[in-house]
Amino acid sequence: MDIPGLSVAMSQANIINQYNIAVLAKTLDTVEESGELMIKMMEQSVTPHLGQTIDVSV
Repeated sequence: MDIPGLSVAMSQANIINQYNIAVLAKTLDTVEESGELMIKMMEQSVTPHLGQTIDVSV
């Protein structure tokens, strides 16, 4: 059994896992920010008073 080699491999795997977690966390932050911006854009595009009154003349 190659204990030093196993130790190095486990250490490298741990570093790769930490890197992947950091990238996923950053991606999640970006997606959440995009979602918030999308909600703000949708709220601004809505005109709540539109269509509530009708002008009728004969």
